[in-house]
Amino acid sequence: MNSPVIAIDGPSASGKGTVAARVARALGFHYLDSGALYRLVALAALRSRASLDDEAALARLATGMEVAFAEGSVRLGGQDVTQAMRAEDVGMAASRVAAKPAVRQALLTRQRGFRAPPGLVADGRDMGSIVFPDAPLKVFLTAAVETRAERRYKQLMEKGMYGKMTDVVEELRRRDERDSTRPVAPLKHYPDALFLDTTGLSVDQAVEKILQWWREKPQNPRVSAT
Repeated sequence: MNSPVIAIDGPSASGKGTVAARVARALGFHYLDSGALYRLVALAALRSRASLDDEAALARLATGMEVAFAEGSVRLGGQDVTQAMRAEDVGMAASRVAAKPAVRQALLTRQRGFRAPPGLVADGRDMGSIVFPDAPLKVFLTAAVETRAERRYKQLMEKGMYGKMTDVVEELRRRDERDSTRPVAPLKHYPDALFLDTTGLSVDQAVEKILQWWREKPQNPRVSAT
């Protein structure tokens, strides 16, 4: 448990996944996309036709699912689900799944198992508050909802999934409300997390800001080029 952790939390489409992965690469750290685990539970539930309201069944899926993360790919039960887990319906289901206390508890041990030398960069919604409360650097990364909607819309277009910008904005607003008002581990900016608004920043600028904060820590780690 002595391996350092950089915990990066924030709302959907804030860019935290891209930024966190780049920070991890720059430091030579491991990387945890905690949202992927919730998406995998949601995907498993949808494929097995389990009710998204059956908390006990969802917790069993979270505990028993066979997951493997490889370079650029994710496997569930031996199947490559790298693309399937990123579908919009899976993302919406994951938001509902993540609100279930029993599911969050089932995944807690899995998430903490990613902590290993030389360190870990973890992104999600409760990395700094619940999963790694002792992380020496906690960041709350966000952006204006309009900026996040533009990013999500661009992602959908790149996947060949067309939709209305107004629908994307409304879905983000609904998801923000679900994530911030859920009774267990709600998404919010805690006082011990540094606030980073990426509305007017490039990915490179956001990455460099977090690396700067990391360099300012007492351990003063070496940082490779990004």
